[in-house]
Amino acid sequence: MSSAIDVLKRRDNAREPLLDSVAVEEPLEIRLTCSTPSGRATKSLSITMRTPGNDDELAAGFLVSESIVRSADDIVAIEACGPPAPDTGNHNVVRVDLAASVEVDFGRLQRHFYSTSSCGVCGKASLDALHAEDVGVLADELAFDESVLIGMPAKLRDEQRTFDDTGGLHAAGAFSADGRLLVVREDVGRHNAVDKLVGQLLLDGRLPANDLGLIVSGRASFELVQKALVAGMPLLAAVSAPSSLAVTLAREFNMTLVGFLRGDSFNIYAGEQRVSA
Repeated sequence: MSSAIDVLKRRDNAREPLLDSVAVEEPLEIRLTCSTPSGRATKSLSITMRTPGNDDELAAGFLVSESIVRSADDIVAIEACGPPAPDTGNHNVVRVDLAASVEVDFGRLQRHFYSTSSCGVCGKASLDALHAEDVGVLADELAFDESVLIGMPAKLRDEQRTFDDTGGLHAAGAFSADGRLLVVREDVGRHNAVDKLVGQLLLDGRLPANDLGLIVSGRASFELVQKALVAGMPLLAAVSAPSSLAVTLAREFNMTLVGFLRGDSFNIYAGEQRVSA
C-alpha cells in the first residue's frame, strides 16, 4: 500500500512540486482470544509497525514464529476489529480466535519477545525458546541448484509491485527447488514480510514448508532465520549480509544460509550440502 504526498523535487539546479508515492506505515495490534491457565481470555499480544494489507497472514505468521500455533486448525477465525484509522480507513487491530485446545501462557510470551518495525524477537530469549519447544534439526533431503538461487533475486524483484511505486519496502518470497516463486509478500518491516508469507503458507496448509526455500530482499538477521526455521524451511537466501547470530543459528539447526546473492555470486554461510553445482 502506498500514499501520494506533495514534495519538492530538486534537479537541474531548480525545485519543482510533484506528487511522490511513499510506503504506508501504520501500527497493527494483534489480539488473541484463547484458553489460558485461568480460563478463556482476550488479550493484546503485540503491536508492530507494518504496511497495511495481508494483516490476517501477518497475524497468523507471527503466531507461527512464536510457536503459538502449528497448523491452520489451531485458528478458528481472524478478523479486523476496532474503529478505522481516520486518515486511511484501515483497521489497525486484528483479533485471532484460537481453538479451545490451544492454551497460551501470556506471561511466558511477555518474557520472550518484543516487536517493532525493525526487529522481530529478542535473540537470546528466542534461541532458548527454540530449544525448549523442541524445534528439530533440519533434514538434508532437499537440494537447490546454483542456477535456481542465482535467478531468484530477479524473480523476486519482478513481483515487488509496491516497491516499484515507493522504493521503500522489503520483500520475502517462498520458492521451490525447481525455481518457481510461489508466494511473495512486501512490508515496511522485513520480519513482517516474512510473517505474512509464513502466515499464507499456514492458512494454505503448507507448513512445515520443508520443500521450499525463502528469499529476502535485505539482510539475513537472526529473527528471519528463526522464522524460517520454525516454518520448517531448510534454506534462507538474502541479497545482503547475514549477522553473526544468524550464522550461528543456521549452523546449529542445519539450515542453509546464503548471503550476498547478487548477479552470479553468493556466499554460503551454512548448510552447503543443499546447494548443488
